[in-house]
Amino acid sequence: MKILVTGTAGFIGSHLAIKLLHRGDEVVGLDSINDYYDQNVKYGRVQRGGIIENLEDGKDIKYNELLTSSTFPNYKFIKLELEDKENIDKLFKEEKFDKVVNLAAQAGVRYSLTNPSAYISSNIEGFMNILEACRHNDIKGLSYASSSSVYGLNESQPFSTGSNVDHPMSLYAASKKSNELMAHTYSHLYDIPTTGLRFFTVYGPWGRPDMALYLFTKAIIENKTIDVFNYGEMQRDFTYIDDIVEGIIRVNDNPPKGNKEWDGKNPDPSSSPAPYKIYNIGNNNPVKLMDFIEALEKKIGKTAKKNMLPIQAGDVPSTYADVSDLIADLNYKPQTSIEDGINNFVDWYVEFFKIDLEKI
Repeated sequence: MKILVTGTAGFIGSHLAIKLLHRGDEVVGLDSINDYYDQNVKYGRVQRGGIIENLEDGKDIKYNELLTSSTFPNYKFIKLELEDKENIDKLFKEEKFDKVVNLAAQAGVRYSLTNPSAYISSNIEGFMNILEACRHNDIKGLSYASSSSVYGLNESQPFSTGSNVDHPMSLYAASKKSNELMAHTYSHLYDIPTTGLRFFTVYGPWGRPDMALYLFTKAIIENKTIDVFNYGEMQRDFTYIDDIVEGIIRVNDNPPKGNKEWDGKNPDPSSSPAPYKIYNIGNNNPVKLMDFIEALEKKIGKTAKKNMLPIQAGDVPSTYADVSDLIADLNYKPQTSIEDGINNFVDWYVEFFKIDLEKI
C-alpha cells in the first residue's frame, strides 16, 4: 500500500514508518518538526535507520523537495504543517495515497494549560484538513491518534470505549474527543472508514523528552531531583512503543465496515452503522508510579532524589485500558513488561547521549 503517515518526526510516527517500510509499503512521511521539544531528537528520529540522508538540523524543506533515501527508496519525507490546507490538498492529489495514519498533533496535557491555541490550530484545524483531503481523494482508510486522556473525570475502570467520555480535564483531551466526533461525521456522510486509537502512556526508545520516563532518566543520571506528582499515588497503563505500532498496523490493515447490530436506542459510543471504530491500545496492566521509578532506578543503578508534589491540574490519578475489542476484533493484546520496556529505553538513552552508566 501507499500510506501517508503524519508525525513521522514524532515518537510513534517514526517507529511506525520504519515498520511499514520494512514490510514493503510505500510511505510518505510528513511532519512540521516544531520546537515543542528538542528538535535534535526529532531530526534524529527522521535520520535513524538511514531513512533520510544528510538532513541538516533546521533545514527548511519545501513542498517539492521530497527526500528519498537509498536505504528505503520507498520512502519520502516532507516538512509541512497540517494547517497548510493548500499544500495538504496538493500532496494528496499528487501522491494518491491508499490509506492515511494521522499521528501529527500538538501533544501534552500540561502544555495545553498555557498554550491552548496551539491545540485548536493543529489538532482541530489540521485534522479537518486531513478529513477533507481523505474525502476528496478516495482514501480507503484513515487511522488517527486519540488518547486515553479523553476519559477525563470518568472513574470507572478499566476504561472502556463503551463508556461516556464527555468530561475532559484538559483542552488536549477535548481536542482528541473532538477528533473522534469529526471522524464519525465524515464516516457517516462520506463513507470514509475511520479508526480512532486511544493510546495509553506510550514509552520506549526515542520517546518524547517531555514524558516522565525521559525526564526521570535524565534527572537520575545527572543527579538531579525528580518531581513525583500526587505524592506518588499515581497509576499508569504504560504501553511499549512496539506494541503500539503493531496495534496501529493491524487496525490500518482492517478498516471498519460498520456495525450492523448498532442500536440507536442503546448506542455504542465506540462504533456506528457507518465505517467508524474506536479502540483502546494499552497494556491492560496499570503500574504504580513508584514501582515504575523503582524499575528505572534498578536499571540505572542509582536511587532517584524525589520531590513529592500534589497532583497537577489536568492530570488523572490512574489509567487502565480495557482492550477487549482489540482482542475480539484483531486478536491482539499488548504484552511487553514494564521491566523490558524500561531497560530498552535506558539502553537507547545512554547510547544516544553517549553515557557510561558505570561512571555516573
